Amino acid sequence: MRVLLAGGAGYIGAHTAVALLESGHEVVLLDDLSGTQAVAAERVETITGKAAPLVVGNAADDEVVEAVFAEHGPIDAIVHLAAFKAVGESTQKPLDYYANNLDSTFALLRVGLAHGIRSFVFSSTGTVYSDPADLPFTEDSTTSVDLSNPYSKSKRMNEVILADVARVNPDVNVTILRYFNPVGAHPSGLIGEDPTGIPNNLMPYVSRVAIGTLDRIGVFGDDYDTPDGTGLRDYIHVVDLAEGHVVALEQAQPGLAVYNLGTGVPVSVLQLIASFEAAVGRELPKEFLPRRAGDVAATYCDPAKAAAELGWRTRLTIDDASRDYWNWQSRNPRGYSA
Repeated sequence: MRVLLAGGAGYIGAHTAVALLESGHEVVLLDDLSGTQAVAAERVETITGKAAPLVVGNAADDEVVEAVFAEHGPIDAIVHLAAFKAVGESTQKPLDYYANNLDSTFALLRVGLAHGIRSFVFSSTGTVYSDPADLPFTEDSTTSVDLSNPYSKSKRMNEVILADVARVNPDVNVTILRYFNPVGAHPSGLIGEDPTGIPNNLMPYVSRVAIGTLDRIGVFGDDYDTPDGTGLRDYIHVVDLAEGHVVALEQAQPGLAVYNLGTGVPVSVLQLIASFEAAVGRELPKEFLPRRAGDVAATYCDPAKAAAELGWRTRLTIDDASRDYWNWQSRNPRGYSA
């Protein structure tokens, strides 16, 4: 099938493009390049030896999306990865986050449905789950729009919108994928995560310390009720995550489906740091700091539904992710910038 990947030059998008191309599908990438660079699309083509045309534009603009269909159609499916995603920034710029993260869904749906798309896959998040007592989170665990930040709220709002769209378009496959914590990079070292400024997520932060652009790793909280006192998270290798999108498209049935994409194996902050230190071959400077407001002791999922219905399971470990991320970072110390 021919797939429009909105946000297709980003971290998850580029890896998903590789997975789709290697599975025999065609891709068209749409990205405004606000969080990545065009070279990511070029490297997708280098890895796969296949075309990955990039349209530079805003997925929230109906005219831009319409032009993609006009130039690159017919398009069978849309994978919607385009979103502002910095949780902390979302609390300072709520209007920007709601506008971008909702308007992109509206535009892609309006244009896509008008052109007869058969499948729509949405990039959601495990942060829509609202009751820590539900661990491990299943797709039936409690969700809410009364969440701690506009980023998570916008994702849950999108889920509600998509459920209504699926209800009145019963022939369309609408799939919601709730990601947990993507880490790692493609084993080639050609594509990976390239955050601007100080990274918001742990592995890129640790990697920046290892490469020497940041001084030390801040560990926020060492007194949680966990085995080593630090927070537990479900870290999924981005290659496994990308493959989840492929099976979601290939196995989806008409109607609405929701799947967790995670390992189901919680890893602590200190375990991730130790794994990365092993990949680098040396200990990294770190300091323990007070807990951050809004952080919880643990969050991880039960991915059994995706295994049962899609045949999807993770293959890669946190050590694989550390090795591959360090390979990416050491080969590209400034990310995609030359």
